[in-house]
Amino acid sequence: MILRRTVLATAAALAAATAMTTSASARPRADKKSRSTTPLHLASAGDQLAALRERRITSRSLLDQHLAHIAKANPKLNAVVTLDADGARAAADRADQHLATTGKPLGPLHGLPMTVKDALEVKGMRTTCGSPSLTDHVPDRDADVVELLRKAGAIIIGHTNVPTMCQDIQTSNPIFGKTVNPFDAEMTAGGSSGGPAAAVAAGFTSLEVGSDLAGSLRLPAAYCGVYALRTSRGTSPIVPTRGHIPRLPGWATSSDMITLGPIARTVEDLGLLLDVIAAPSPADCAGWKIELPAPAKTKLGEYRVGIWADDAYCHVDADTRALLDQVAKLVRGLGATVDDTTRPVDFAESDKLFQRLMYATASATATDAAFAADIEAAEKIPADDPSALFLHSRTMRHRDWCVADEARQKLRATWDAYFSEHDILITPATPTAAVPDQTNTPPPQRCITVDGQKRSFYDQTSWLNLTSPVGLPSLVIPAGKTEAGLPLSIQVIGPYLADRTVLAVAKQLARRLPAPVQPPAFAG
Repeated sequence: MILRRTVLATAAALAAATAMTTSASARPRADKKSRSTTPLHLASAGDQLAALRERRITSRSLLDQHLAHIAKANPKLNAVVTLDADGARAAADRADQHLATTGKPLGPLHGLPMTVKDALEVKGMRTTCGSPSLTDHVPDRDADVVELLRKAGAIIIGHTNVPTMCQDIQTSNPIFGKTVNPFDAEMTAGGSSGGPAAAVAAGFTSLEVGSDLAGSLRLPAAYCGVYALRTSRGTSPIVPTRGHIPRLPGWATSSDMITLGPIARTVEDLGLLLDVIAAPSPADCAGWKIELPAPAKTKLGEYRVGIWADDAYCHVDADTRALLDQVAKLVRGLGATVDDTTRPVDFAESDKLFQRLMYATASATATDAAFAADIEAAEKIPADDPSALFLHSRTMRHRDWCVADEARQKLRATWDAYFSEHDILITPATPTAAVPDQTNTPPPQRCITVDGQKRSFYDQTSWLNLTSPVGLPSLVIPAGKTEAGLPLSIQVIGPYLADRTVLAVAKQLARRLPAPVQPPAFAG
């Protein structure tokens, strides 16, 4: 097997950046003339919103641009699976009328067309989570986060694709079929937010809201070459989760590890959407508010940066190692204090604890009959059997869950201690670039290949799941590409509630790293 070579199109710029500590090392920006030639629907959300506020375009016209682009380019990707064009046009017309009458925008997302993941309930819009059992489900109420989007003035176009009940790390289901990677149709878009990430990458929407329990937000972002932020979560999430399936329609609770977060083509747009969706649940609004701390430092060179480039528990490929080496060199060159030897936690122990908690929380929506069968099967399986971890965790007694939860709190304390001496940690996002889609391969036969070695299919998310059990903010940054043109990404992790710190670091890194590559569908 010939290994892919890491190709950083602006490698020379990267090298130059390591020698610069001023803003001169930032990636050159397009001039006004070149910006004006870009169709507005392909611009950043920030640019689109500015045009709407300044009345350089109406919401209805911008919506029509999005719908035309989706009609032209979506059939090859299958990222957008449900459209409510009439409802969106009516909402856009109302937004335009409001601005014309009052002179004021509806909110920070005034008139902006956007899609949402088909796991988030949208009032009056078919919401299936890719499950045949929900094929005719039309909610009579918005998910809490969708309500926040509407109150901010967003125009909801439709839903983007997910695997059935969000339970896969690639995106396909019996209702809508498969979403392909926008860079290579043979590769996976990732899951479960494969449709959202592909839609953002292809320019169907500038913003999306994805969900993340086991990397479901960040894995697709890494594979599709866009930015995504898993937001902080403590006892409660900072983005309300009611109305998110696979907890069944009508449930008031969600998994104790699930988070919702923004997906975008720029770091600035991540921050823009975070400002809208970071809010207490409606039941808590009367007494609580969320005020995330400002970034820890001003300049990247002031940060104490941990680098965890590889690990025996989940080795990364040559492309990814080379990328992390380049990033470490860049950060050192900017004057940051870099520690590439200290490890915050034991990777294997952390991952095992995460799996136990994940299997336990996933059992909540099992039918009584199915759960009874799991209990019966678990009682017959010895602890050293390969399937024991899944079944024993899924059916654990409440006392056992309490013990596991205590281990999680101690793991959080270990991370807290690490971040008392480091401001951020940079890791790989995934072991490789996007892997071949294996929708038609039976799950036991699925695998990935890392530098010629067959590995577990689920190793794709191991690096991402370092933060899942402990609720730390984690941001995926597209940072290069392979020789085949597939995006490569890194992950920036910060302390609990330091979401604005990881955004600030990502913004400064993005100015110095190669610009994200755009897939063919972006230009239609």
